Amino acid sequence: MKPNVYSLIIGYILLKRTYIRFWRGAMVVNINYSKMPNNKILCVDMKSFYASCSAVIKGLNPLTCYLAVVGDTERQGSVVLAASPMLKKEFGIKTGSRRFEIPDGKGIHIVNPQMASYLRISTEITRLFNRYVPKSAIHTYSVDESFLQIDGAEGIWGDATTIAHKIREAMDREIQLPCAIGIGPNMLMSKLCLDLEAKKEGVAEWTYEDVKEKLWRLSPLREMWGIGSRVEKTLNSMGIFNVGQLANYPLELLEKKFGVMGNQLYHHAWGIDLSELGAPIVQGQISFGKSQILMRDYTNPKEVKHVILEICEEVARRTRHHRKAGRTISLGIGYSRDELGGGFYRSRTMERASNITMDLYRTCLELFEENYQSKTVRKIAISLSNIVDDNEMQLSLFELEQPKKRELGYVMDTIRGKYGSKALLRAVSYTNAGTAVHRSRLIGGHKS
Repeated sequence: MKPNVYSLIIGYILLKRTYIRFWRGAMVVNINYSKMPNNKILCVDMKSFYASCSAVIKGLNPLTCYLAVVGDTERQGSVVLAASPMLKKEFGIKTGSRRFEIPDGKGIHIVNPQMASYLRISTEITRLFNRYVPKSAIHTYSVDESFLQIDGAEGIWGDATTIAHKIREAMDREIQLPCAIGIGPNMLMSKLCLDLEAKKEGVAEWTYEDVKEKLWRLSPLREMWGIGSRVEKTLNSMGIFNVGQLANYPLELLEKKFGVMGNQLYHHAWGIDLSELGAPIVQGQISFGKSQILMRDYTNPKEVKHVILEICEEVARRTRHHRKAGRTISLGIGYSRDELGGGFYRSRTMERASNITMDLYRTCLELFEENYQSKTVRKIAISLSNIVDDNEMQLSLFELEQPKKRELGYVMDTIRGKYGSKALLRAVSYTNAGTAVHRSRLIGGHKS
């Protein structure tokens, strides 16, 4: 009697699954956590920082008021920069919404940003941290998020959870701002604890013992800090849909697919982070960039190119500030809503790493000319990645002026640092298309 073809197919599939399961299991590396860093790191996040600061300045309760910070209260199309928790919860207004989407009402406050005040409050928060740990143990990750290493301070203030509660109480009592604190054995774990539990509970702590129970069940993957939508899509195509599957996927295959980043993804799925306080947690994702929502519609491609040059100047300056250079340029163009939105995002890798403005600009122009569809432009974003140290920039026998151009960039940065960003501007900044003159009067891109 001949076997049924259907049965043969089912048998083959089951055998293949068993083989793959066995093969993958053989590839899994058992992590010895006893050899991993086991510090006490606090990740402190200020809840809706900009909106909360504006609420406190107006004498409102940040957690119960309805308040939105917009780029310009006089413009209906202005972007919402921050919204209070209640405005998000009850009206769905969030960062990126538009001024005209905010409902009218006496209890709803719409305010301009006050960047100088926000920065001053951020400084006061850092001073509060300094009461509990030395400055060297504080890493300001962003204006509203910081890491604190409290090893050594526990004998004075109590254990990590006690210190976290003391900081929250002092923050509420003295600055009237709400915050959440995640605690972990390294920067990555404290950040994951913050995002996945502490933001709901106020204070939470994760240890290595919590990885399999709390981290591995996480899905979709984009909820994992450090995994974006593109990486998630690639991982999904490999049959990986949660962090546990990522942790148990063969390391060799991840490295083959993603390179160094594959190694990071694998170890992050196990909660492993060997970076020191202040170092970037995801080394492979370092980049320097700037995006800008334009104040008006740009219909003339020549004007768009003027703004692209200004942004390239700023990206190059930021890169030089860190003594870095990059090879891969990414250009994003967003079309106006009147054009039904859309746009493009393209990247190109240069032959040599550079931090020279015109090198970046030439590559951006190539991308723009190849992909622009003669539509109205409202947003431009440029980033430089594939980063190396500045001293690793290669010289070319055909471009002997490169070292001089590089040094000129640093000289220009020094002058601007001493006399202000308006001290040296390109001619395009003084045209009708230019935005640099206007933006030089702003702090953090917004009104002070």
